[in-house]
Amino acid sequence: MFNHGLLPYNHQIMTIKNILIADDHPLFHEALKGVVREVFSGDVDCVCTVNVRQTLQALESGPAFDLILLDLNLPGADGFSALISIRDKAPSIPVVIVSSTDHVDVVRKSFSHGAMGYLPKSSTRDVMQNAIRLVMSGSSYIPTEALGTFSMSPLKPEKIMPQESSATRLTPRQLAVLDLLAEGKANKIIAYELNISEITVKAHVSAILRKLGVSNRLQAVIAAKNMMT
Repeated sequence: MFNHGLLPYNHQIMTIKNILIADDHPLFHEALKGVVREVFSGDVDCVCTVNVRQTLQALESGPAFDLILLDLNLPGADGFSALISIRDKAPSIPVVIVSSTDHVDVVRKSFSHGAMGYLPKSSTRDVMQNAIRLVMSGSSYIPTEALGTFSMSPLKPEKIMPQESSATRLTPRQLAVLDLLAEGKANKIIAYELNISEITVKAHVSAILRKLGVSNRLQAVIAAKNMMT
C-alpha cells in the first residue's frame, strides 16, 4: 500500500486547495477532511454540504474548488442527477464519487457521467489518499474490485490478448511499473518507489500502453487484470 514516507512528493504539491465535500453524514465529513489534509499536508480548506441544494449553491457562491468529493445518495438526488448537475456547473473540477456501493454498473455509469474517480466508503485511508493524489495528477482512479468487469471503449479483449501473451513482452521493470499503476499510484510516486526519474516512468508507461494495445493508464490496468484471470 501507500508509503507514508513520501514527503518529497507531498512538498512538491503544496498550495492551498479548496475541497468541496458533499455527504449527508457529518462523521464522514470529518473523516474525509482528515484524508485530504493528510494528502495536502494541512494546506486545504474544506466546504461541507449535506444535500444537493447546498452543494450547487456552494459551487455558485463559494470559492473556486480544486476537487469535489461526492456521495451519490445525497438528499435531493435522483440516481446520478447530482453528479450530472455538478458536471454541468463545473465541468473542469475533478469529481471523486465516495459511495457505500461498489456495484460495477454504478461505477461504470459514474465515469460515463464525468467522474474522475470512484471510492467505496469501505476503502482504507491509504487507498483514499492514493486515489485523490492520482485524480489530482490528472488521471482516473477506479476501485480494484470493479476492474474485473469494468470496460472502457475502445478497449477490446482481442487487442490486449494476442497469440503471444502481452505480459511476456513486458520487461521486468515495465511489469514493476504496471504493478504500481494497478495500485493507483501517480508517476511521481512510482518514480520515488522504484528510484528512477519521472521521465523514465513516463517512457515505461508509454511502452506498456503500446505493448498492451491500449491508450491510457486505466485501460492498461484493466488489461493487466484480464491477463491474470
